[in-house]
Amino acid sequence: MGDDFVIEMRHITKEFPGIKANDDITLQLRRGEIHALLGENGAGKSTLMSVLFGLYQPEQGEIYKNGEKVDIKDPNDATALGIGMVHQHFKLIDVFTVLDNIILGAETTKLGFLQKKEARAKVEALSEKYGLKVDLDAKVENISVGMQQRVEILKMLYRDNEILIFDEPTAVLTPQEIDELMDTMKEFAKEGKSILFISHKLNEIMAVSDRVTVLRKGTLVGTVDTKDTNPQELSNMMVGRPVQLQVVKDAAKPGDTVLELENYSVPSNVHKTDAVKNVSLKARAGEILCIAGIDGNGQTELVYGLTGLSKSSGGKAILCGKDITHLARDKRNENMSHIPEDRHKHGLILDFSLEENMVLEQFNDKRFQTATFINRKAVREYADALIEQYDVRSGQGAITITRSMSGGNQQKAIVARELDRNKPLIVAVQPTRGLDVGAIEYIHSQLIKERDAGKAVLLVSLELEEVMSLSDRILVMYEGEIVGEFDPKKTTVQELGLYMSGAKRMSKEEMS
Repeated sequence: MGDDFVIEMRHITKEFPGIKANDDITLQLRRGEIHALLGENGAGKSTLMSVLFGLYQPEQGEIYKNGEKVDIKDPNDATALGIGMVHQHFKLIDVFTVLDNIILGAETTKLGFLQKKEARAKVEALSEKYGLKVDLDAKVENISVGMQQRVEILKMLYRDNEILIFDEPTAVLTPQEIDELMDTMKEFAKEGKSILFISHKLNEIMAVSDRVTVLRKGTLVGTVDTKDTNPQELSNMMVGRPVQLQVVKDAAKPGDTVLELENYSVPSNVHKTDAVKNVSLKARAGEILCIAGIDGNGQTELVYGLTGLSKSSGGKAILCGKDITHLARDKRNENMSHIPEDRHKHGLILDFSLEENMVLEQFNDKRFQTATFINRKAVREYADALIEQYDVRSGQGAITITRSMSGGNQQKAIVARELDRNKPLIVAVQPTRGLDVGAIEYIHSQLIKERDAGKAVLLVSLELEEVMSLSDRILVMYEGEIVGEFDPKKTTVQELGLYMSGAKRMSKEEMS
């Protein structure tokens, strides 16, 4: 029986405090296939793959490779069996270079000396072959999230793995990078590598996978051949109800300018030049203004400057009529909510509980104070209400340590906290990153609700589908400049792509 399958996971059960993450799950991976694993946030997909990669030990169940039972106690055992994994939250060392991260733990040595030249040549050959271009000498802390993703893939290829696990690999990529990754995955499968691909994105699963296994709340719903199914059926299997896959909204009614940037510039962390160059824009009440672009074209730095994570190097930022260009971060936050790009670095304190994270920026609010002490009861009630409203799932509710939650549920916690702060400007960077269709549907509807209540929403997204369906106005950013302004009803994804890649740009007159 096992001969057809390169990997079999039989009857896997994995428990955490208060939750059965995997409940008697059987998964079979054929040689040379792309097998998608689909499910809501917290359905147990990453847990199941972490069991296969040796990060967790299951309470029950067995793993077979090529029909023989194997014991995977840790990731070194998995690597020895040819199993590699690209994690949703990358396992990279920020202060090391790209090359050092790739070879770490699999170094080539001769007489005890590191043979970096040989390693570099091997990495360069892999990067060339699969179109995964990276700067090998850059420090990881200075490269974009999309680039870090490539580093993780190269790390896996460098170890000559034949079973490749991708955990939400496209969550941080641009449309062009996603197409490239899909081609790369097909290339891997053609070469006989077997791929397990965790995703929420139904269009990607339809485009690239051979079979799909669906999990819901830790249990197996079923495995289907991709050619015999469709996005609506898969979303029903995944969520257990019909999901609205299209954004429904009325036309915007823009009001006063809430945020104005005049020739705004922000320095780069990596180069001596500015990452944001003389950007001027107006975000108005009652409108969703989207900044679109390929990752690494200044969007991150623009948001850092705006939210006070970086200093600006020129120009002005005016929020609600007040010059905030040089204000301290907490003073800017009086009129601004911020859903950050990197939820671990800037969104959460992972070793705090969920309820503590829910009141991070407002614990000194009178609602949560008794004399000079935090009123724990008030914090608990507030957190419980948000957890219920946004369906944030965790093993132990408000007291769950945030690190133990799934990435999608961490994201929902941040979105809940920031939208509930009720500020005139919402800066939402990749707000639905890593979320399943049900959660995306809910967060989109919440952002539209905020817009209709007269908030200005500044959306930064790499998801062109999201850009087109959610925005009222689109600005394209390329190499730190705004190169085009579009009405989503009158443009196409292809047209945006030309501006995003620098092939076309508008003059200032055309945009004003």
